[in-house]
Amino acid sequence: MAGEVSSCPVRNKRQLLPLCYHFAIMSLVLIKTILLLSAANLFMLFAWYGHLKDLHQKPLWLAIIVSWGIALIEYSLQVPANRIGFSQLNLAQLKILQEVITLIVFIPFAVMYMQQPLKWDYLWAGLCMMGAVYFIFRT
Repeated sequence: MAGEVSSCPVRNKRQLLPLCYHFAIMSLVLIKTILLLSAANLFMLFAWYGHLKDLHQKPLWLAIIVSWGIALIEYSLQVPANRIGFSQLNLAQLKILQEVITLIVFIPFAVMYMQQPLKWDYLWAGLCMMGAVYFIFRT
């Protein structure tokens, strides 16, 4: 209709292809980053807390060595995730993404592996994280 304002910012169909390409690249970067960070976080949790369940009767030096070995795998995933993510995200966005993933991975780890009770506090922490995500990604 005449005078109707279009909600699409692309006026020329030739502009659409580069825009779609940009979003496809950004989506692939985010997917790779999220997958690598999630895997890294799982290893991190086992490195930091797994010894409390599995090696609590073993000497401390053994727990440290095992944890360092697991942490090496974690770093082998974390460093590429950060490099990939930093190509499209700023540092603050990358950090808050990491923190959200940490909480998402931590809750099942705590409940299922460490046999900790599921608490409402996890929900409240998640809601606070959503606020942090909003403020970091709004610009």
